[in-house]
Amino acid sequence: MDFQLIPVEQFQTFLVVTSRIAGFIGAIPVISSAQTPGRVKTALVVAISLTLFPLMADDVPRVSFAPVPFMLLMVSEVLLGVLLGLVARLIFTAVEFGATVIGFQMGFAAANVFDPQSERQVALISQFQNIFAILIFLAVNGHYLFLQTAVMSYELLPPGQLDLSGEAVPYLMQLASHMFAIGVQFSAPVLAVLLLSGLILGILARVFPQLNVFLISFPVNIGTAFIVIALTLSMLSMLIRREFDTLGERFMIILNFLNP
Repeated sequence: MDFQLIPVEQFQTFLVVTSRIAGFIGAIPVISSAQTPGRVKTALVVAISLTLFPLMADDVPRVSFAPVPFMLLMVSEVLLGVLLGLVARLIFTAVEFGATVIGFQMGFAAANVFDPQSERQVALISQFQNIFAILIFLAVNGHYLFLQTAVMSYELLPPGQLDLSGEAVPYLMQLASHMFAIGVQFSAPVLAVLLLSGLILGILARVFPQLNVFLISFPVNIGTAFIVIALTLSMLSMLIRREFDTLGERFMIILNFLNP
């Protein structure tokens, strides 16, 4: 192939398409992990861009090839994918928040492990439920949803039309506040049982003063919490799946709000 025969306008359009696809690929929770090699991410971006370029070329407006406007356009295209990735990331953050509260209450406050996804120390229960949420995300084809949204986004939000002055930012703040409510729902059954366990241990301490409640509370709380987590795992799966099922609707709302 002689690259000298490729028109500049066509190459420019390909770069615009690649920028938006790169934003979407980089926003997928599993692929955005630091454990995924950069070459794999780059190969995915290039392969998908080459596949979608013939379909999306007509939807990309002709813009100036001047360096500054063109770089601003590419940055806005990447930012679009980052914003949509934030919507999905909030669900994982809610799961992690609820699991962190559970870990503190059951006595695992100092039990942290390294999370390769975020490259930081997280609570042990948080890591377990985060992996559980990732498996559900892949099971419901959440990664395919990002690619479908990338294709549909050209109809709802043509390149260069990104507008952050509308209702998009308040809507993201609303989703962030919703995240804490979801986190409480995830942890509520375990917290309720642990509260009841603490109440029973307190009554035993009053009835039997010689009983070392502090010593036996650790294995009791840990064992009780694990039993409740096992019993409510199906409910947790249902709640997480419900949130992932609404991702498509939330993506469409964000795209409509970003369109001036």
